[in-house]
Amino acid sequence: METDSFKIFNLERHDTKDITDKHVNGELAVIWRDWDNHELVSPKMIYTTSVKPNEKKGPHLHTKRNSFFTCIQGKVIFIIKDGAGIYHEIEMSDSNPQLIFIPKNIPASHINVGKITAKILALTDISWKPDSNEMKNVQFDDYEWEKWFNS
Repeated sequence: METDSFKIFNLERHDTKDITDKHVNGELAVIWRDWDNHELVSPKMIYTTSVKPNEKKGPHLHTKRNSFFTCIQGKVIFIIKDGAGIYHEIEMSDSNPQLIFIPKNIPASHINVGKITAKILALTDISWKPDSNEMKNVQFDDYEWEKWFNS
């Protein structure tokens, strides 16, 4: 999926196999390769963030940083407000691996709609510094938050 404000890339999943009898013992999801066709040539920072069940982070935007996110544990909904003011809800989970690109100046939030603490892997083109002031909190006053928290 691609819009003027963000992009979603489906990730490849591959079974992994036991070295002795070749039974499937798990899987891997390819998140980043240097030859993938992404806007970010080389991440400058990679980190994980977590959000507890029925909690949200954001909304906020970054004025300088472009970010990629993928949910590596649990289930989250990313809410992105595009340049035209339209909200997009993107479900991501460890069983549905996707990589979402959110460019600078596009506000977003994510909500844990699962029963366990969700973990998100983030890749950015600018490293965060403790004295950085490039993140701006915003309000999604016209968004229907209660549909996620009153169900």
